Amino acid sequence: MRHTENTFIAYARKILGIAGEAAGRMALKAIMKGGSDRCFYRLTVGDDKSFLFMAYGRQQEENSYWVDIAAFLAALGVPVPAVYGHDRELGFVLMEDLGDRDLWSYRHEPWEVRRGLYRKVLQRISPLHTFAECSPSKGKDGPPANIAASLPRIMKGYDRELYRWEHDYFLEQFVRDVCRINLTELEGAALGEELAALTGRLLGAGKALVHRDLQSQNIMICGGGPVFIDFQGLRRGSLFYDLGSLLCDPYVPLTAEERDELLRYAHELLPLDLDWTPFREGFLDGSAQRLMQALGAFGFLGLKKGKEAFLGHIPQGIENLCRMAAASGRLPELLKLAERCNGVRLTY
Repeated sequence: MRHTENTFIAYARKILGIAGEAAGRMALKAIMKGGSDRCFYRLTVGDDKSFLFMAYGRQQEENSYWVDIAAFLAALGVPVPAVYGHDRELGFVLMEDLGDRDLWSYRHEPWEVRRGLYRKVLQRISPLHTFAECSPSKGKDGPPANIAASLPRIMKGYDRELYRWEHDYFLEQFVRDVCRINLTELEGAALGEELAALTGRLLGAGKALVHRDLQSQNIMICGGGPVFIDFQGLRRGSLFYDLGSLLCDPYVPLTAEERDELLRYAHELLPLDLDWTPFREGFLDGSAQRLMQALGAFGFLGLKKGKEAFLGHIPQGIENLCRMAAASGRLPELLKLAERCNGVRLTY
């Protein structure tokens, strides 16, 4: 056992108050999942108890926000793992073990099963999307002051700069490096103008708090309901970005009918003063934005970080982007580029 693992176990023993014979029955097993630069371990104590141990570094500012955001979400009624211990100096977190079943693991279940799970996800995440600057609203003008004051430190919200960064990420890490497509000056200018307009629409759609990575592998299913993880990137932005993350998830293909049914459910669920048509238009914009970010991440993680499994999700991701851009009718340049990428025979 490496020294670092001994350190992890020593910390867990201290937090859990375990000594004597029980301490000798503690074991760690690494959990390899996702594109995170954090380390996760399942800590077992004997045959009947288990916990999750997370070790994070300081390379990513958002990692240090995880515990405070977890407390905030729990106070809102959004289900998250229970936290048993946190050492900010060491970057250690001991938390509840939610098991191995996430929403992704239900992808082959009948729609009758998956429909119920997705509806529960939309229900349980809605307090986040309706918190604070979610506008316009049918209800009260925001939360009570004491709740607003409980908002912890979070990452800088979406603005023109961050949206533009995601566009560049897509163009560089995916279009250029994966598809080997270089746009002409005229093509780049036309696309840039179109994406600037997309940014303007997203900024004009109102600001909510968003998870920013609300996809099937970040939603654990425990006790028949969803529990949310990987929320350290939470920030202010468009709720349509989160809806796009969930309903245009490259990891879990949904039929057009399934997606539309869930989107209509979200429209009825959320207290927004928006008719169906502008709500759907906002969703198409948010989905296109999210899919560009996801494809950029797949390229970066697959090619630069050596996590080749992400490359396998590119075909579904680009197919989703083609569908959302086409349905929008306001993204012809992006559609043209997405179709061009979709026609490339990818070799890695």
